[in-house]
Amino acid sequence: MKPRQHGRVVPAPENHLSATQVRASHTSRRSFIRSGVAASALAASGGAVAQASGGSALVPAWTRSLGAPVVTTGYGMPSKYEVNVQRRQSPGLTPQPQASISFTPLQNLFGIITPSGVHFERHHSGMPEVDPQQHRLMIHGLVKRPLMLTMDDVMRFPSVSRIHFIECGANGGMEWGNVAVPTVQYTHGMLACSEFTGVLLSTLLDEVGVDRAKGKFILAEGADGSALTRTIPIEFALADVMVVYGQNGEMLRPENGYPLRLLVPGVQGVSSVKWLRRLEVGDKPWNTREESLHYIDLLPDGMHRQYSGLQEVKSVITMPSGGQKLIGKGFYEITGLAWSGRGKVKRVDVSTDGGRNWRTARLQEPVLTKALTRFRLDWNWDGAPGLLQSRAVDETDHVQPNFHQLRAVRGVRSIYHNNAVQTWRVQPDGEVWNVQLA
Repeated sequence: MKPRQHGRVVPAPENHLSATQVRASHTSRRSFIRSGVAASALAASGGAVAQASGGSALVPAWTRSLGAPVVTTGYGMPSKYEVNVQRRQSPGLTPQPQASISFTPLQNLFGIITPSGVHFERHHSGMPEVDPQQHRLMIHGLVKRPLMLTMDDVMRFPSVSRIHFIECGANGGMEWGNVAVPTVQYTHGMLACSEFTGVLLSTLLDEVGVDRAKGKFILAEGADGSALTRTIPIEFALADVMVVYGQNGEMLRPENGYPLRLLVPGVQGVSSVKWLRRLEVGDKPWNTREESLHYIDLLPDGMHRQYSGLQEVKSVITMPSGGQKLIGKGFYEITGLAWSGRGKVKRVDVSTDGGRNWRTARLQEPVLTKALTRFRLDWNWDGAPGLLQSRAVDETDHVQPNFHQLRAVRGVRSIYHNNAVQTWRVQPDGEVWNVQLA
């Protein structure tokens, strides 16, 4: 097998971790930690000696003066040293910036919660500035008691807070045909996970009295310039769909739908309509523009799949990942994210040799339904070339496919719902590249 690498073709590695090396990894980790503790203790003792002798060469400036005062106004910001942790656009991805995408820096994040300020963006006609005092949510159609709700009205209903991922249906779309982008921010960065607060849609539907005999679908409409609309099956609406106003403990950010959005867990992000202003109950799908011309899957025989919104089981290693560089041989913790629109992640297997051998990773708690799950695996890198992969299995026993399996069914002309196994090649010099195995 030869991997196709971003910009060039490289040979597959001849070596991979042996069973002895795998068994030795835990010992290597303990040795690595012990040596690190000893080095830290030595540095600390050197600083103490310098202080005792009146010197300051080993005492940093910030320990020898008063710091900044307590901030009493304004919104807290990250350290200036973290300025590079930000959303990024891919130049030329769309003709207009108002209909573009910014990508979450997955490689810089810990745990499973995405900070609101780096949650990916996808707009269809720019980001509207919505006045919450004037915003209204209309619920009508096949209902007994149509309603027009203010934000104050919405926030009076019983609320819930739940952690879920949102993933654009086109996440990974640039990789369908070949390697296209260098880093995990661009391969998988149309993805985020937050704690959302709002009202269950089922609560609002009970309030208006849905015609259960005829009402089979709901049309959600946004207040942006494109009035983006999506059809939601009633069974989704009565399960875990939420009308959301809070994200990560505060009100939604403007780019994430302030002051109100829909959240359809486990389904491609376009269905979680932002700046939500209207919900209409009907008896059939609406077949809107975004359901007939876009967000459809082009199959090898020229036909296309419609209403294929479920986000299948998926995972990706975020460290080490493309664009990063290992600092030397020894112990590393491989870590990444797994998720499934069908429910909880059951298991994640990791390979360091391109899929020849697999080891089961540790899943970090909590493992939640339709949420990101963090996985971790100890790895003792010996300096040889490596091919890092992760493969997730969800609680319904769906297994993440490799590219060969996915393309055998879906071809190479699609854009949406790429959940293939991602491969990162570790070079002998420690550089990590995005590759696909051919």
